[in-house]
Amino acid sequence: MGMTLSPRPARVIDLETMRQKLQAKRRLVRLSPELDGLEMVYSLASDPDSLYGMPILAWGLRENGDVVGLVPWMETLTPCHLLDDAEHGCFVGYRDPETEELLEVPPPHKACELTHAAAYFDYEETREITLIQQIPDTQGTHALCIDDDSRPWQLKQVFGWRLYSDGNVEALLADETLVESTPILPGDACLYPGRSRHRVVYFFQRSIANRIREQDPGTLEALALMVIPCAAEGAGN
Repeated sequence: MGMTLSPRPARVIDLETMRQKLQAKRRLVRLSPELDGLEMVYSLASDPDSLYGMPILAWGLRENGDVVGLVPWMETLTPCHLLDDAEHGCFVGYRDPETEELLEVPPPHKACELTHAAAYFDYEETREITLIQQIPDTQGTHALCIDDDSRPWQLKQVFGWRLYSDGNVEALLADETLVESTPILPGDACLYPGRSRHRVVYFFQRSIANRIREQDPGTLEALALMVIPCAAEGAGN
């Protein structure tokens, strides 16, 4: 005759707490600029027989130890492996233009560099969000800034990037009225985080920014299709 098992007491699982813990493990804790020309390789559904390369801006170390390549993409500095849009780009891997080697994961030397740097700069956690790190933008990234429907778009150069203790990364833009000396460098008083002033901030490579300045018809048409829906969504929030 079997023994009667007493039921185990039910446990209440706080899903929001679990989500927060998972997000914390994925948050960025250290950045390293890419200075050797390594690229992200991606594909487009419109041209399935071709692969495209985009320079990696930086590498990021997450709290769980993962290393990710980062590129200015759409509205944020995005981990390369998260790109999964057939129209705009699907991540394929990393490429070293010098050797033409295609890598599925970040190169080991970047993981080593970031891990040692994070261990050296071991910041204590605080309740308030604090600035952890600041790096320059080395690629001429530009930001299209949208405030509201009655004001024109502003195309601004990105001068650097700030990593905060909550893992968020902000682009540094310049307030032209406060520029006291040139060239503008990270740390100058004229710089401000883009989203602290603008409702929508949309990133472009230097070559695309130049086409926007030149008012290239094809580029402006594509820009309108990409940005206007984002602006409308931001207005509704």
